[in-house]
Amino acid sequence: MAQTRGNLFILSAPSGAGKSSLIGALLKKHSDMKVSVSHTTRSPRPGEENGVHYHFVSVDEFKALIEKNDFFEWAQVFDNYYGTSKQAIESQLDAGIDVFLDIDWQGAQQVRKIMPSVQTIFILPPSKAELEQRLNNRGQDSADVIASRMAKAQSETSHFNEYDFVIVNDDFDTALGDIETIVMAQRLTLSAQEVRNKKLLNDLLK
Repeated sequence: MAQTRGNLFILSAPSGAGKSSLIGALLKKHSDMKVSVSHTTRSPRPGEENGVHYHFVSVDEFKALIEKNDFFEWAQVFDNYYGTSKQAIESQLDAGIDVFLDIDWQGAQQVRKIMPSVQTIFILPPSKAELEQRLNNRGQDSADVIASRMAKAQSETSHFNEYDFVIVNDDFDTALGDIETIVMAQRLTLSAQEVRNKKLLNDLLK
């Protein structure tokens, strides 16, 4: 059975929708799936490791990568830059690994222009009240910060119709299974199966 090229997926969601938890659970179950490690110019937070959570680089290094057209997508958020390396993604896809980009709708628009075949997934919370409750349960942010996140969530959610798939994260296991279904369906497309089962097809059609 021939190895097929991996598929590229984008996962976007408002803060608190459970996207990071879903990605973490997915990678624990599937060794042939990876999440892209972005470059950033911000300083590492406690517990973060270079090359694991982010590739931490200087502003000059980041700008040099922009000049080399090395990013699928990049953005400046306040005083920091964030970007997704083309080379890292392509090498993983060539190895047959399915890669997930954890980026927002703006990044998704940039990636679509470069790779129109990317499959995009938007994660929704089950309700506005549940989203606010999840943000409060974190116990990390002030009331003003939570209000700001809720306003940003509404803005981000307004772009849901730009995505190929929409999943409501009401029941975690169901949402996880929905993502797995999307991935498995991509692996079963005609183009993928023609490569994977070339020998079988040639034999059957002799």
